[in-house]
Amino acid sequence: MLPRLDTQPQLSALYQAYLNDLRAAGFRGDIETGYAERLSAATDNSVYQLLPQAIVLPRDHDDVLLVAKTARQHPQVYFAARGGGTGTNGQSLNSGVVVDMSRHMRGILEFNAEEGWVRVQAGCIKDELNAFLKPHGYFFAPDLSTSNRATIGGMINTDASGQGSLVYGKTSDHVQALRCVLVSGEALYTEAADIGKLAEMPGTSGVLHRAVAERLKAKRQQILDTFPRLNRFLTGYDLEHVYNDDLSRFDLGRLICGSEGSLAFVTEAKLHLNPIEPFKTLINIKYRSFEKALRNAPFLVAAKATSVETVDSKVLNLAREDIIWHQVKELITDVPGEAMQGLNIVEFNDTDADAQQQKVDSLCARLDELCGGDSGIIGYQLTSDLAAIGRIYAMRKKAVGLLGNTPGRAKPQPFAEDTAVPPENLADFIMDFRALLDNHQLHYGMFGHVDAGVLHVRPALDMTDPAEEQRLRQISDQVVALVAKYGGLMWGEHGKGFRSEYAPTFFGALWDELRWVKSQFDPDNRMNPGKICVPLEGDHQLVSVDGPKRGARDRQIPITVRDSFSGAMTCNGNGLCFNFDADTPMCPSYRVTGQRQHSPKGRAGLMREWLRLLAERGVDPDQLEKSGQKLPFFNRLRNQFSGEYDFSREVKEAMDGCLACKACASQCPIKVDVPTFRARFMNLYHQRYLRPIKDHLIASVERSAPLMARFAKPVNMLLRQRWVQGLLARTVGMVDSPLLSVPTLEQRLAGDDALDWDLDKLVRHPQKDKLLLIVQDPFTSYYDAAVVAALVQLVARLGFIPKLVPFKPNGKPEHVKGFLSRFAKTAGDAAAFFNTLAEQGLPLVGVDPSLVLCYRDEYHKVLGTARGNFQVQLVQEWLVQLPPATLATLNGKGSAVPTATLFAHCTEKTAVPASEAQWQQVFAGAGYNLDVASVGCCGMAGTYGHEQEHQASSKALYAMSWQPKVATATTVLATGYSCRCQVARMDGQKPLHPVQWLLEQQS
Repeated sequence: MLPRLDTQPQLSALYQAYLNDLRAAGFRGDIETGYAERLSAATDNSVYQLLPQAIVLPRDHDDVLLVAKTARQHPQVYFAARGGGTGTNGQSLNSGVVVDMSRHMRGILEFNAEEGWVRVQAGCIKDELNAFLKPHGYFFAPDLSTSNRATIGGMINTDASGQGSLVYGKTSDHVQALRCVLVSGEALYTEAADIGKLAEMPGTSGVLHRAVAERLKAKRQQILDTFPRLNRFLTGYDLEHVYNDDLSRFDLGRLICGSEGSLAFVTEAKLHLNPIEPFKTLINIKYRSFEKALRNAPFLVAAKATSVETVDSKVLNLAREDIIWHQVKELITDVPGEAMQGLNIVEFNDTDADAQQQKVDSLCARLDELCGGDSGIIGYQLTSDLAAIGRIYAMRKKAVGLLGNTPGRAKPQPFAEDTAVPPENLADFIMDFRALLDNHQLHYGMFGHVDAGVLHVRPALDMTDPAEEQRLRQISDQVVALVAKYGGLMWGEHGKGFRSEYAPTFFGALWDELRWVKSQFDPDNRMNPGKICVPLEGDHQLVSVDGPKRGARDRQIPITVRDSFSGAMTCNGNGLCFNFDADTPMCPSYRVTGQRQHSPKGRAGLMREWLRLLAERGVDPDQLEKSGQKLPFFNRLRNQFSGEYDFSREVKEAMDGCLACKACASQCPIKVDVPTFRARFMNLYHQRYLRPIKDHLIASVERSAPLMARFAKPVNMLLRQRWVQGLLARTVGMVDSPLLSVPTLEQRLAGDDALDWDLDKLVRHPQKDKLLLIVQDPFTSYYDAAVVAALVQLVARLGFIPKLVPFKPNGKPEHVKGFLSRFAKTAGDAAAFFNTLAEQGLPLVGVDPSLVLCYRDEYHKVLGTARGNFQVQLVQEWLVQLPPATLATLNGKGSAVPTATLFAHCTEKTAVPASEAQWQQVFAGAGYNLDVASVGCCGMAGTYGHEQEHQASSKALYAMSWQPKVATATTVLATGYSCRCQVARMDGQKPLHPVQWLLEQQS
């Protein structure tokens, strides 16, 4: 039986006292101390894991001041600031208090278009800022791969750069002023100022400015002699650029940029903005060898390119297997007879169209000369379409995550991935780097910014293997030596974090200057201790590459269990599920809650810890599943209301929030499929705890709906009663219960041959090639029968013979609620039936995307080869295959070209990325226009929106993405039954299914 997991790391008395005092001081933000919440902050995109004592999430600068002021009375409490949590070196991981700016401090406070600057809070997300600035003709330039979830505070603390840094520089080059809080509880404001004005600065801030200015001026020549001339040089504390060239101006903020939260809390920033250059062209240059692509980079930079990015064949091949390739395949076509082993992505920007075209034409002429020769160039493609360019960069940005999706237990790991060397040394350096990794017989992928001499290299290691963990240390040491050989640095872009131990090697005599700076800001080493450097006084130690790793905890889980739950185990923490965009289908539960445990990354981390705790107790979840045994009813009832701590309850709370939309299964580069392991968890959880009544009702809907449909009118009459709805809400937890279709489907099709079902007759039908079998599902057949009836009529109008397949339960509701043994039986029964039809060569089409796609995904996972080979197509997949002349028969409006807007089901458009384009192709073939609304989840997700506990979230999700788009669309079409219900519930109008709209045009 599932045991009670009563292990909960307790807060120390020291930290509990601090948090109590913080609340008493009037802190208005959130304070999180639950195990699930702490686990969500224990990892980032690195190999490390460090459990914090607590997470505090301030609402503004004043809250951060309280965090520091309260700490005066608790001198042993230490802190780490956290933004998007996307660091690759454990920069924000800390076993003290994590101060997370990303939930509440996301505001854009002030914008000055005339002077070209903006002031934002530290938690503002980079892409969100640029979305705000775009209508005004500006953008914030540093362009990193995690830009849709990286915060400005995080970018400042790592001095992020990314693509285009040769032209646009790093984050620090755009920071005009910072508002900060020192650990002493005092405010600090920094901006570039004339050196003479430092004497006028009052208080602690003035003392700090003057002391640093005097010290670093005296060390100026030594600083210039020590630091290499690299575009991506990252010191941690930028000793060089605190002064301008003639030493007339001083900016203390340049020390804070890149300091990884080890000097102060950054709360607000004033940022310089660049005007958007309207003319943009991208040239994708293809190579037969990756080395040739690298050696070509200087020539491309010399062509006055804004940026030159490179991708190797490993990353390209991973992209081909991802949903992202659907968006870029026409822009990076294969060259016949050649194997593309490398790709250089060259971008040109300009404010002048003629100058832009001249640069592009000049490079293309040169490429034509070189193509096919010793240059290794095998072809190129160019585009000036902004949407297409965006898709190319989306693929490039996803590369970091795609590397984590390589097959096998060894996964590419970030620990030596952002080395920087002079660009002219890059190709030779990389060849030696490859030889080093080849000597270790490791697989790896490479991509990066060759224009700046930075390349991301991720060797594949199995971090659950102790020997591989030791190899990480060995390779790190070897790479440090190799970088030094080529005049570069170990960290060109992603910061130091746990690699800080290598800093003395590169800084030499200046190492003590870094330590002196640390002593001025944080003499007691309380701000992200051990990162970057340590104060001059005391016995403080730097963190080490050998720090606590996630793999060390994961290895406590048996290999068989790790393989069985690979969907949770393979999450590498890249955090794409933290995307800010309300219109992305990726993880609606995280977007609406803002809580990281309610994301695929958070849920995967909780699941891993749950499996580890089971392993500690000698419990095998696979065996628990096979046993299917439950505690007796009264034992489960007692456990349900016992109030005893059980980590399983925390996991259950996080899993309950999942909408089971399955967007993560395709949108996540690692394909972390939360609904699959969520269903398994729920199945096991309810061996120990009672299921709510609503779970039984939902799981049984496919059995109950056909019975209720026989008495549709009286059932609806009852459901319309306010007291009945109230009773359902109070006793079952279900609200806004949908009404059955009246007339029923059978009544709508009365007398239609579509109801005439006789398999033997169908097999011998004289027009068998015209038959189309329509697979029913419980929602459209019994609650939205007009859609199925419209499909029958449309199919007939197209010259085919529709036949309604007798209703067979699909099992999706059982799977969503974790009734896995029941689901397996339902799936097996349905698969056997549909295979019989498929064997007769009879095509199958289903209406509701969620249930149709269940046949493709969940059936494969639960049945394996026993699923058979039957295929149920989505409506548009069948329609789009019809000859153009057949589709043209649907044009019933003559010369008029009506337009509608499609709102696609989130599961459909992520699992079948061509679906929206297929609908557009069908409409175009019929002579109509179809726009596609860019929306996320509608918030209904099957029965999620009908569950009382999810009402607020469901409505918030609808308001977040769908509502504004529905309000501006003239004609709304929706493919999902749940989506149509949500629009009807929220806006009082029920959208048509595309099939219904097409049929209406015939009248």
